[in-house]
Amino acid sequence: MNGTTEMLKGVLEGVILEIIKRHETYGYEITNNLQEYGFEDIVEGTVYTILLRLEKKSLVTVTKKKSTVGPMRKFYSLNEAGEKELDLFWQRWTFISGQIERLKEEKKNEK
Repeated sequence: MNGTTEMLKGVLEGVILEIIKRHETYGYEITNNLQEYGFEDIVEGTVYTILLRLEKKSLVTVTKKKSTVGPMRKFYSLNEAGEKELDLFWQRWTFISGQIERLKEEKKNEK
């Protein structure tokens, strides 16, 4: 959906942690996964910036492996700190989405 980039800034890190949790993966594959989920505005540069941030926060484990089609690739997997951060992300998301849904319902009932 277009126009969601600003809204996604606060949640994209959690979304990428969730994708990494599912299996060891690399930047290009994460970008493709995001696009398959409908986040078509997300470009590789954004994903790599977030991956670097996750790496600096020590939320992921990085392993360099030889690629079948080019140079070495960084593969990302979730470590224990990343698992905890992802749990916090989903708790925050549940709270925020619940509050927004509540506002939406109240607005609907006012009509």
